[in-house]
Amino acid sequence: MEQTVPVAWGILATGKIATSFARDLRHVPGARIAAVGSRREESARSFAAEHGGRAHASYEALVTDPEVEVVYVASPHAVHLEHARMALEAGKHVLCEKPLTLDLADAEEMVRLAREHDRFLMEAMWMACHPVIRAVVDALASGRFGTPRQVHADLGFVVPPTASPRMSDLALGAGALLDMGIYPLTFADLVLGPAEEVRAVAGLSPRGYDDDVAVVTRHAGGAVAACTASMTSCSPRLGTIATDRGLIEFDGDFHHPRAARWLPADGEPETLTGAEPVLGGGLGNEALEVARCLAAGRRESTLVPHERTLRLMRLMDDVRAQVGLEYPGRG
Repeated sequence: MEQTVPVAWGILATGKIATSFARDLRHVPGARIAAVGSRREESARSFAAEHGGRAHASYEALVTDPEVEVVYVASPHAVHLEHARMALEAGKHVLCEKPLTLDLADAEEMVRLAREHDRFLMEAMWMACHPVIRAVVDALASGRFGTPRQVHADLGFVVPPTASPRMSDLALGAGALLDMGIYPLTFADLVLGPAEEVRAVAGLSPRGYDDDVAVVTRHAGGAVAACTASMTSCSPRLGTIATDRGLIEFDGDFHHPRAARWLPADGEPETLTGAEPVLGGGLGNEALEVARCLAAGRRESTLVPHERTLRLMRLMDDVRAQVGLEYPGRG
């Protein structure tokens, strides 16, 4: 395991994903919550009472807290750039929830700001840091499972009417593509590399966001992927990788599996697990990656590089254009 350093975290926002991240930090060596910030003092105090750290009644106070080293941005997609900018300009490193922003232009600006201020920035694509996913990607890269030719991946669930407004407010980036579709699309990129051709269809809700979306991509050498996401159905959440020598399937949801199974066309099946433990529910592994990068003096992660983050934002902009999904004031 690479060397890490103790990290004092600041949690920006107090919603569901922030709570999950805070719980998983308990499993990360050297990690501690120094502070939490919310637009409502009551929410910040309640969060701090459960998870630790100093409570701030504004995001501005959080990012200027001298004890905070890294800010975890857990606010809705549409305000990620605004909040990451605040943190970077205050001299803090940033782990920003996925997707990094609503569109490529904002994502490019966030990366530019990180470089301008010489700060670490990583999209919180925890799937790419998951030990089992890493083991599969590394094994495929080594060639020992043959050449991957087809990827299928799906993520979806029924979003109830009582869900957070960000799930139904187009101005906040609502829709299956950004909230769920980014996982299968990133999965395909991890396995097959950059997409060379993209085709998409979607069902749009009366409010204009995508309830269901399907994307097919072509990659180098003619390999293909079929990716789906849904806000309306109890989807299987499965992922498979077919190579010219066999099949890889996953035990549990493909984006945070318990294990993977290699099923060769000839030979004995093999179970793949990670080289290191899953920390908490898996979000702890992305926090561990941040600690590794800071210990090494890196400003971006090799597991979640800026290039891939921007590539996926460009791909999702393309998908939105094809299906007619427009965000207010952005197109």
